[in-house]
Parts: sequence; C-alpha cells; structure tokens
Amino acid sequence: MELAWSAAETAFRDEVRSFLDEKLTPELRRAGRLATSVYSDHDASMEWQRILHERGWAAPAWPVEYGGCDWTQTQHYIFGRESILAGAPSLSPMGIRMVAHAIIAYGTQEQKDFFLPGILSGEVFFCQGYSEPEAGSDLASLSTAAVDDGDDLVVTGSKIWTTHATEANWMFALVRTSKTGRKQQGITFLLIDMDAPGIEIRPLVMTSGEEVQNQVFFDGVRVPKANVLGRIDDGWTVAKYLLVFERGGAAAAPALQVMAENIARAAAEQPGPGGRPFVDDPAFAAKLAEARIRTEVLEILEYRTLAALAAGKDPGPASSMLKVLGTELSQTLTQLSLEVAGPRGRVYQPHAAEPGGPVADYSPPADGYVSGEEWQAVAPLRYFNDRAGSIYAGSNEIQRNILAKAALGL
Repeated sequence: MELAWSAAETAFRDEVRSFLDEKLTPELRRAGRLATSVYSDHDASMEWQRILHERGWAAPAWPVEYGGCDWTQTQHYIFGRESILAGAPSLSPMGIRMVAHAIIAYGTQEQKDFFLPGILSGEVFFCQGYSEPEAGSDLASLSTAAVDDGDDLVVTGSKIWTTHATEANWMFALVRTSKTGRKQQGITFLLIDMDAPGIEIRPLVMTSGEEVQNQVFFDGVRVPKANVLGRIDDGWTVAKYLLVFERGGAAAAPALQVMAENIARAAAEQPGPGGRPFVDDPAFAAKLAEARIRTEVLEILEYRTLAALAAGKDPGPASSMLKVLGTELSQTLTQLSLEVAGPRGRVYQPHAAEPGGPVADYSPPADGYVSGEEWQAVAPLRYFNDRAGSIYAGSNEIQRNILAKAALGL
C-alpha cells in the first residue's frame, strides 16, 4: 500500500483545494464548523449542494452517465478529505449517497428520469422510513402495512427517528406487503410522496433540544405501485444493497483528526484541575494522546480499504469495522471536548451553533450574548447528538456480530 499521492493525485488535490477556497463562503464555513451533529444546517447544506452541482461534483460516486464523476477511488477519498479539512457543510446523505444508488440499480427508466435529476438539483429531497417503534435494529420485524388496492398500495402505520421529515418531499420506506414466509420476505421498498393525504409528522425533541428526527404516521396513504422500487415483496434485497452505501464510502478520519487538533489547542489554554491548562493534567493528556493515536490508526485502515477498492478487491466486512471504530472514536472526542469546555460547556446556548434543525422552546438572548467561545457552546450539543452514532446505520453491537461471523467465523 503506497501512502504518498502520485503526481496526478497531488494535482487533483490542489484543484479541489482551489475550488474550496473560492466557493466556500464564510457563512458556509461557519455552518460546517459549528454543526452540532452529522447534519449541517439545512439551508447551508442545500446551498453547498447547489454550488457542487454547478461544478458537477454533487454526486461524484454516481455513474458518469447519471451525473457522477469519472474519478478513481483515491480521488474520491481526496475530495472527501479536503472538503472536511476546509470546513464544508455536509450534504444530506439520504438522497445522493443512499437511495439514488438503489434507484440506479433497481429503478425503472421512468423512476430514474424523474428522481435522479431532482436529487442532484435538490428539488427532490428524501428522508428515510425504516425504523418503527417496535422495529429498530431488528428491522425485519417492521409492521407498517401496505395493502394492495388496484393500482395503489394503501399504507398504514408509523416510522420513527425519521431525519428531516419536515424538510423532505419524498421518503424511501420499507413496508409490509405480506405476512407469509420468513420475516425478511413480504417487505416492499416504496417511494412515498410526503405531500400525499394521510401523512402526519410529529417532531421529536432530542437531548440537544433540536428537532431533526421525527415520527411519521400513515393513515390510509395511497401510493402508486409505480413507486415500488424493485419487486413487491422483495424490498429486503433492495434494502441490503442500499445498506452498503449507508455504512461506508465516506472518510471519517479527517474530521476526527480536525476535532482532535482543536481539542489539543483548547486544552493548551483552558484551565483544568488546579488551575493549570488541561494539557498539563497527566490523566487528560493520556486520554487525548490515545484518541489522537486512534485517529491515525483509523486513517491507515481507511487507506487500506481504499487500496483494496482501487485494486478491484472486496474489502470484506471493512465497512462494519470502520463504522464501529469511527463512531466510538467520535464519541470519545466529543466527551473530551466537553471536558475541556469546562463550566461554560454546561450552559445551554444553541444560538451560538448551527444546528441541523429547529431548536424547541428556546428564545436566544436579544443581544446574542454567548458565555465563552463558540466552540464551548457547541461542545455539549455535539456530545449529546453523538451518542446516537453507535446506534444509527445498524447498532455497533450488530456490526460486531457481523465481524464475528464474517472475519472470525464464529
């Protein structure tokens, strides 16, 4: 595995850096820097997607014929890494990084012609309808029903933890169309118009105070069978294909390295136990050093996976391994950041941040006063939101089960 970029790759990196320097406005950088979770401010995210779309870089991982880029695996990694280092706001993954790939693989020509251009431009904005109150990690236990009625399926039930349901105009959902056979059978992958009659959205207030996730209720919602992706009763096949894109494909190490460096800088200035800087406290310094080593290890593992993909090899269960390592390291770093933030990190002041959704029942001070620095206000919000990292996209317990079976043969 060669760790140094080639001359062509270095030239590409410089091209990306030049583009980011030119196009990332102070407002967009602020949205990236002060994001409180993996989801950036919605308006900033959509504006950045518009700029990327103009350049042809909004969906680089798509096939070229649908608007993607003819890049190598290394170029994809460089683009993602440089975007993170520059502080670009994140794009919502639901459309571009997830369901679009399923539409390309399983969609009809009519579905591709309608959805893919809209996803690229931002006119079509998807949310994900998977989890239910009684079906989370055990997703195949879902019970939201879709009853056959002529040219339509009539959907009744509810979905929960639906990110950006209030902003989305479409949902990709798994619904139960049959109760015969194994529970993975009889599930259908459905594209649902969020403006259809019978849909109710109730925001869920997270521990950070943000309303990013929602519960969505369906009361006899009619969905044309033309919106089925793949075959009726075979949605589990589509969902498994999409899961590869949900759990992998993005570089986590660069963002975690930036976070670790920011913590190190703050720890050199912020007073810790006894009034001395945190960095002079041996216990804290040891925890930070371990976390920084883990970010370097994660980067090497990402490079190893990249090298395997570039060589046309199957990286095996690497996505499960990287998901576990990345999310748990992120949780460690947000905890260290909260510790360094000190007493000002205990003050609730979301107006100093760029949340991924509305903040419930909160009125900011009229003069915009912030106790401490912006990063200290963001620290507790990131800490609370990051607790979900080891649960979403398949809990880390399930990822370890996958690794035990695929890598250890247990």
